Amino acid sequence: MDLIVRRMDRSAPDLLPVEVVERKGRGHPDTLCDAVAERVSVKLSRAYLAATGAVLHHNVDKVLLCGGASRPAFGGGEVLSPIEIHLAGRVTRESGAQRFPVDDLAIAACREVLAEHVRWLDLDRHVRIHPHFRAASADLADLCARRTQDGVALANDTSIGAGFAPRTDLERVVMATERALTSAEAKLTCHALGDDVKVMGIRRGGRIRLTIACALVDRHLRDIDDYLAAREQVRILAYTAAGTETMLAVDVDVNTADDPARGSVYLTVTGTSAEAGDDGEVGRGNRASGLITPYRPMTLEAAAGKNPVAHAGKLYSVLAERAAIRLCTERPEIDAAEVVLVSRIGAPVSDPQLADIAVTMRSTSLPLPSEAEVRPIVASTLGALGPLCEDLLSGRVHVF
Repeated sequence: MDLIVRRMDRSAPDLLPVEVVERKGRGHPDTLCDAVAERVSVKLSRAYLAATGAVLHHNVDKVLLCGGASRPAFGGGEVLSPIEIHLAGRVTRESGAQRFPVDDLAIAACREVLAEHVRWLDLDRHVRIHPHFRAASADLADLCARRTQDGVALANDTSIGAGFAPRTDLERVVMATERALTSAEAKLTCHALGDDVKVMGIRRGGRIRLTIACALVDRHLRDIDDYLAAREQVRILAYTAAGTETMLAVDVDVNTADDPARGSVYLTVTGTSAEAGDDGEVGRGNRASGLITPYRPMTLEAAAGKNPVAHAGKLYSVLAERAAIRLCTERPEIDAAEVVLVSRIGAPVSDPQLADIAVTMRSTSLPLPSEAEVRPIVASTLGALGPLCEDLLSGRVHVF
């Protein structure tokens, strides 16, 4: 591992005059695609492990959601055309005499996710699922089966992972706000609250403004006054959640495209824009941190659905953040850290070809930690691949 330790060459986002952070919530079409891809990978991995003792080659990170058509109306509308979900990727369908029901597993995974993420979808009437999986190439399947003498998988791609620590006030606020609005508690407070929530946060100096898009469910609203009351409930819930994460001033706007006088409001039948207003695709939403952070190092890696043992881009997206957190925790002189890891296809996933560590010290007079001081932290983080795989398969770690 070629390890570089250097000073961060730009100010941390919270020291800049402006900062922008976004999160797409659990019912957003892009997040649904990520969640479906990851659940398909988990189900396949578990089936492979049960039958062979190993996670066989697969990358099922190509999911496309084509939105349907609907006619929402106060008191209850209707879905006119179903959502179409296309599942694609490369899989192992058989190993020796063992055959795997890939399509059935994938369809079951997709239905599970939709039932968990969007409460008002009728899975039999509102959704159609189309699997398009193909067999992996022989060379990649062989590569995935190979291990080092220590049992470490070889990287099945040359990829990048990026992570950072600690999180800024705005990053914490955006995450907390989306989680609060999609929580079971919020839905008890506001019955019309849908599952499709997007939070865009902007900090200008010491003031944060949140712009929230939130689908409201028509059957719980009698008229426009009910809608406006529910929208205000959403604003209060968001404002309260934001206040738990920051002392900065916070402004909250909800569904700013509404024109109540014209009757044009964000009303849905199912609580997600996927029913008519938007489409979705894996990799277009949150990064592995759970956020979209353009003022931070990011990659275009679509981590969801990738192999949890051999795809370094997926693994490094999680491990880079873990390494950054450990650097800030175990080296108290480090105020902030950014980590970029680059794999090399065919090399052990525990041994990236590059680890670029950028740090900000708590005082400009403090020297940088040496490579010898940083390397053990990064190496031990990379060495925890087995537990990370278990965390991914158990759902304890999310990559969206």
